[in-house]
Amino acid sequence: MKVVLLAGGLGTRLSEETDIKPKPMIEIGGKPILWHIMKIYSHFGFNEFIVCLGYKGYIIKEYFANYFLHQSDVTIDTSNNSLEIHNSSSENWKITLVDTGKDTMTGGRIKRIQKYTNNETFMLTYGDGVGNVDISALLKFHRENKKMVTLTAVQPKGRFGGLGLEDNLVTNFEEKPQGDGSWVNGGFFVCEPDIFNFLENDTTIWERSPLENIAKQQQMTAFKHKGFWRPMDTLRDKIELNQLWDNNQAEWKLWE
Repeated sequence: MKVVLLAGGLGTRLSEETDIKPKPMIEIGGKPILWHIMKIYSHFGFNEFIVCLGYKGYIIKEYFANYFLHQSDVTIDTSNNSLEIHNSSSENWKITLVDTGKDTMTGGRIKRIQKYTNNETFMLTYGDGVGNVDISALLKFHRENKKMVTLTAVQPKGRFGGLGLEDNLVTNFEEKPQGDGSWVNGGFFVCEPDIFNFLENDTTIWERSPLENIAKQQQMTAFKHKGFWRPMDTLRDKIELNQLWDNNQAEWKLWE
């Protein structure tokens, strides 16, 4: 089963880095967050990817075109133009990189890769969020419910520390409590090919009319994920994800 990755957005809230590279190429622990997402899927045996490119997509193309070199030590002899590779390592991945337009919306990007899905069930997620989602359980849930779309519902943590109050008396502080208990769209979708009937053109936003109309037809289920999930929307998120990685607390690292 193919995995579609939305990797074409501008990432304006991370402009400190996205001025020079696309958001999915911002690094956690020295590797692009896109790589981390692919490793999650690969851990469950899903190794065929379709990457929807947009803003500065050539950087993602260059990264994977030279992936073998990025992962290896090399000796270059300029006198005879030779290249010797040491300690090489790579992944068992097949990656289709598709230019879906710089200004195309999420639904339009998905529509543009339709021919690469071979009219089959496929997985889909965003190129900027990680989690310890059980992909095998997600797929089993999707097949059991027999709906057009399954999304992974998550409960994000609160952004700020909380206060314990009794009337006007502060009784305690709570560091970043759970949010308000609401479930939100965490990506990690499973989609049937019928979803393409809900995608009109490049201006279509996947999270608006397509998902809203699919839900109205009672063709969408939510796989509730109560484990770790974190988007990388801001510089603060990037710093926190790197701290988790550096401290061996990266719960999304399901692979060895």
